[in-house]
Order: sequence, then structure tokens, then C-alpha cells
Amino acid sequence: MALLCNSSSTLPVPPASRTKKHTPTVLFNKWASRTMTGALTGAISFALIVSLPSPFSMALEYSSVQVEAPSPFSSLPRESCLDEEQEENTETGPVTNQEIVEEAWQIVNDSFLDARRHRWTPETWLRKKEDILSTSIQTSSKAHDIIKRMLASLGDPYTRFLSPGEFSKMAKYDMSGIGINLREVPDDSGGVKLKVLGLLLDGPAHSAGVEQGDEVLAVNGVDVKGKSAFEVASMLQGPSETFVTIKVKHGNCGPIQSMEVQRQLVARTPVFYRLEQVSNGVTSIGYMRLKEFNALARKDLVIAMKRLQDMGASYFILDLRDNLGGLVQAGIEIAKLFLNEGNVVIYTVGRDNQYQNTIAANTAPLATAPVVVLVNNKTASASEIVASALHDNCRAVLVGDRTYGKGLIQSVFELRDGSGVVVTVGKYVTPSHMDINGNGIEPDFHDFPAWSEVLQRLSKCSKLQQEKKIS
Repeated sequence: MALLCNSSSTLPVPPASRTKKHTPTVLFNKWASRTMTGALTGAISFALIVSLPSPFSMALEYSSVQVEAPSPFSSLPRESCLDEEQEENTETGPVTNQEIVEEAWQIVNDSFLDARRHRWTPETWLRKKEDILSTSIQTSSKAHDIIKRMLASLGDPYTRFLSPGEFSKMAKYDMSGIGINLREVPDDSGGVKLKVLGLLLDGPAHSAGVEQGDEVLAVNGVDVKGKSAFEVASMLQGPSETFVTIKVKHGNCGPIQSMEVQRQLVARTPVFYRLEQVSNGVTSIGYMRLKEFNALARKDLVIAMKRLQDMGASYFILDLRDNLGGLVQAGIEIAKLFLNEGNVVIYTVGRDNQYQNTIAANTAPLATAPVVVLVNNKTASASEIVASALHDNCRAVLVGDRTYGKGLIQSVFELRDGSGVVVTVGKYVTPSHMDINGNGIEPDFHDFPAWSEVLQRLSKCSKLQQEKKIS
């Protein structure tokens, strides 16, 4: 699932999505099924928290790490179960240090996007492979050191190596509130099924009997077929200490079981809101401060918007200052709350076709009132997605300072020894086709304008868009 990530002053990540199987042109045609990919589609799942060498982090989205062991149960036709077990068993054999290095090389070769456009070429990368593999690699430690140096040579601060311990922690990031995270796995019908990727030991789900590799079938009696991992994680959320009923199928061929799980949310609401009166009390302004895009952001912002509307708000201020980002999908879903159906939220581009996507709003907006978005130089990543989506669709004016300019997509790939690599695979482009990364977004006003100016600017924007459609 594209997540934005956090370090000490960082972004929490990103995402990600329906996995499209990709076969390398040479060795290791199995590594694609072990990736956490970040193709941003309407089914982006969610992001992961990692510590980066930079204070700003990335959009990590994932959905398909094959980790479950063969199931001893047999409620499905035996031939089907044997096929899955045999496929998994082909990946359990010993792997050499040289193969691990070549596996990492191949991932970069197939997916890396050189956003800086000055260091990487297929020719130089092939020569690096030949140089590296011409020597003997005796230990896993040496293999990992080679991978680190190999990735560092790309000149991309977001592409990096993950030790087995770091990868394991990432896979257990929980945004469900019950101690699991989910991945999307292609099924035989061309759709996806949801399986438990990470499971917190002694967490609520683990204590209730959920096992790693279980398939989630329903939440509170609602069938989850066709839903994304992000959507189902949202269904699992609720107030701490309340209960949610989930139905799972154990393993590939195991029995189906319903269980009641008590939520233990650790995420705190990132939303603060209030109603303000201006123009001698004639006009009501709904002010909403969003500190980060965590698992509760969309849900709590919806509550705030509805309450402010009920209180009579005729304008909104969305404060994204110092918001370094968070879960990319949460940002996308929040942008949709303000956009008309069909409006583009963001474009994604990359070398691989799975990263060439147009993400658009698919429902009517929750609110149609004019919006001012407050931004500064620490408005980054998911915050920039929201700001540009509202601005370019003539739903908001931007006030403040130029934003940070973080618009890259990273995916996390598991290597066969349990380590992993984080690789830049794509970038975001705004609805007006502007590259966010390294550029940021220039606001319409540096100082807060009069509301009459806001209305005039939005009206002019809408007229220009209509003229472009006609022409």
C-alpha cells in the first residue's frame, strides 16, 4: 500500500493498491509476488511508518507480500490447495548471497524512476551488475553492504535498504485498530482478496484467533469482496474498547470463522475545528486544522465538516500548515470530500505501467462552500496532494508560503532472505499537470485575502475551466 513515513520530524506513510504481477526479464520471476507495491489506483491500501535519512519521508503503499505458510486444513478442493502449496514451496529453498544482490539489482532495473534525471541509465546499471557479481559474496552481511552501496549510487535519498528487522517492523504497521494490516492479493476471477499481512503479537486480533495469512471475508456482517485494503481498514476502525466482528478464512484452505475483536486504537485525532464569526457576526467560517493524515483523518474531518455545516458555516478554512503528510490514501480520500464527481485528484507517472494512473473523485462532494487552504514550507506530500487538487479544480484558493515539494512514490519490495528495499517508482503530477517534486506549490495569496477576493478568484478559475472545455 503508497504510506508517507515518519522519523523524528517526519511523515507517517504509502500506499498502496491492487498489485499487478510483473515478471523481470531475467532471474527471479517470483520477486514480484513478494512486493509491497504502490500503484495508486482507486484501490490504494495504506502506508507504513519508516525512518528515513531525510526529515521528510515517502509515500509507501503496499499490498502483496507472500508470507503465509501452507494450511493444514482442507475445506476447499484438494487440487486447488495443492497448487497453492506447491507454488509456495518453490520459494522456500535456500537462496545464495549472490542471488539476493542480483534480486535487488533486478528490482531497481525494472522499477526505479530517476526523478532527478542525472544519474541513472540502463547501461550504467548493467555495468554495475557485472562489476558486483564478478566477485565472490561470502556472507549475508557483505551482500547487504553491497546492496546499500548499490542503492546509494543512485543518488536518490528515498531509495534504501531495509534489514530483515526493519522490514519485519514495517510489515506489522497497524492502522486497523485491532493489530493487523491487510494486503490485496489477485484472485482467480480477476478481482482481489484481502489477506492478513502483518499481525501484532498479543494484539487484539491475535488474541482473538486471527492468524497471519488469513483471508478477511466480512466486517460486522458486511461482505468485503471488491473493497480495497484501505476501505476495509476503515471499516475495522472505531472507538477504543468497542468491538468489531470479523469473518476470516484461515490459510488457503482452512475453515471459516467469525470472531469478536475489541479495538485498541492508539492513533489520536489529527483534526481540530471551530466556528468563527466575521463581518460583525453576519458570516460564519468553519475553521479546520489537520495536523497529519493518519488513519482517523478522513473520518474525523467528515464529522467536523458536518458539524460546522450544521452550525451554519458558509465558508471553510482548511489549515495544512506544518502538515508533513501521512497516509497518502487518506489525503486522496479527503480531497474527494470537496470535489465534484469526475474531478481529477492527482496523476501518477512512472516507468512501469502500473504507476501510470489518473485518480479522480467518484462521488458528489460533502461540501460545496468556498474553501481557503492555508499552506507553508512544511506543507508536504499528502498535504500537497490535497492543496493542489482543491486549487486546480477551482474549489479553493491557497494562502501562505510555497509548499515543500515532496511528490515521489516509493514501493517496498521484500527480498528472499527477509530483508527489503525501498525504491522510488513514480511521482505525483497535479491536475494542472505540474510536477510537485522539488517545485512545491505557489499560493494565490501570501496574506489572508478578503472573502470577496476569494469568491472572485474561484469564479474566475471556474470560468477559465469552462472556456477550456468548450474550446
